[in-house]
Amino acid sequence: MIVNKEKNFISIVAYARNNEHQIDNFLKNIVSVLENKFEKYEIIFVNDSSSDKTVEKIQENKEIIKNGVLQIINMSFYQGIEASMKAGVDLAIGDFVYEFDNIKTNFDMNLIMKIYYHSLKGYDIVSAVPSSKNKFTSRVFYYLFNKYSKSNYGLQTETFRILSRRAINRINDISQTIPYRKAIYANSGLKMDYIEYKCENNVSSYEQEDNSLKRDIAINSLILFTNIGYKVSQIFSLIMVIFTVVIGIYTVETYLTYDKIVEGWTTLMGMICICFFGVFLVLAIVIRYLNILLNLVFKKQQYLISSIEKLV
Repeated sequence: MIVNKEKNFISIVAYARNNEHQIDNFLKNIVSVLENKFEKYEIIFVNDSSSDKTVEKIQENKEIIKNGVLQIINMSFYQGIEASMKAGVDLAIGDFVYEFDNIKTNFDMNLIMKIYYHSLKGYDIVSAVPSSKNKFTSRVFYYLFNKYSKSNYGLQTETFRILSRRAINRINDISQTIPYRKAIYANSGLKMDYIEYKCENNVSSYEQEDNSLKRDIAINSLILFTNIGYKVSQIFSLIMVIFTVVIGIYTVETYLTYDKIVEGWTTLMGMICICFFGVFLVLAIVIRYLNILLNLVFKKQQYLISSIEKLV
């Protein structure tokens, strides 16, 4: 029986950090789909400074690759999911690129092709979203981000996604530095969609990530991609201006109603009020300019690679 396989070249970019027990299952399932459905493909594992036998497990499974290429990017040191996945996507040459932030699969493998076929309908970015409830901290972050972001697409927890080559080119045109991929995807102006699925087991997409690094990414993302920082700073500056004006009124009232006032007190308080008023007024203007600059220039973020192994 002749099976018509897809002509598009497919790249799989998978983040790996201390996953020696998940490599066999992930590769077996992914390769089974790719070999049956696509003529040519590549699998790129980004090894983010694993301390177990993750790399050895990948090397042991290279024999199952028949029509594709298997590569490993070894990061120079632990750099987290965002920088590591950026390195993998930069190396990928596929017409479509799958991003797997976690290789602990909690979905039916048919979802891979479902996502692919959906992207062929005109969507440049299609994500697989678990139906399970997010952690409280994740819900708070996504609520704040979606509320104060100008994007038409709300962020939510994703297990994996597929990107068209046009989407990758657009992202690189927007910025060479990617502090938070999902936020940039949502603000790329390209057509996006989500496919929800029922989890087969409870696996967090970011449980491999260091908590301090996750916190930094969350804070940086809220500052860079939303106006929440500007609004908070603006409100605080306004409160301080009002407070300064109230003190100024109190100073004038004291001068007019009290006969015995320490010499120089009124002048000193008046000068302090004027100075503080000016400072907070200038700060409000500076905050506005910083908000504009943050929308134009992203925080510099680099990744360092120690080696690339082409196994097949």
